[in-house]
Amino acid sequence: MSDTPSDTPIELARLRSSIDNIDAALVHLLAERFKCTQQVGRLKADQNLPPADPAREERQIARLRTLADEAGLDPVFAEKFLNFIIAEVIHHHERIASGNE
Repeated sequence: MSDTPSDTPIELARLRSSIDNIDAALVHLLAERFKCTQQVGRLKADQNLPPADPAREERQIARLRTLADEAGLDPVFAEKFLNFIIAEVIHHHERIASGNE
């Protein structure tokens, strides 16, 4: 059963369906990314490396801003999004390092 009312214009329903598919893909990509960063966190903990790597984070933000600009996405938004993800990753790495994984 569709959650789209029958009086919704076809084009609007089509676009919303595309958005729903993209959202699902984003969730799966983020889950895959966090699986990788969890492994990084374990490696850092095993090697007594700090949870955060400010130099890498800075490079990643600059890289993402460039990619966003090239893709027609607001680089400020892209940076905020990546900063949110980085903060969560660091939190995970801190928990792993403290043995509270």
